[in-house]
Amino acid sequence: MNELNTMTENELATEVIGCAIAVHRALGPGLLESAYEQCLAYELRQSGFRVEVQKPMPLVYEEVEMDCGYRIDLLVEGKLIIELKAVERLMDVHMAQTLTYLKLSGCKLGLLMNFNVSVLKKGIQRVVNGL
Repeated sequence: MNELNTMTENELATEVIGCAIAVHRALGPGLLESAYEQCLAYELRQSGFRVEVQKPMPLVYEEVEMDCGYRIDLLVEGKLIIELKAVERLMDVHMAQTLTYLKLSGCKLGLLMNFNVSVLKKGIQRVVNGL
């Protein structure tokens, strides 16, 4: 593995997906989103990553910072957003939410993960911010 702080977003995403798959294999589908969030944060930290959980994301409107309650589920190494779900199926609004977080944060890449699937690989979508 590369030095963590020099990893590209794609390299980081690959490592994060591996950790998420390990969590999903251990827990399976059917739990609350918050359980997966805490377990994935733990797994990522055990792997040496810097992880911020429920990171506040202010909205700037007309140069005024508004606290609208937006929170990124997980921010890894300050550059990869992880938006976690435990839903029957991902919807367009989940993709839009992830893209909005990318735009507000200035990050380039996000992973939208739905843990309520039989195989996690089927529940992961990459979301790219075109900046």
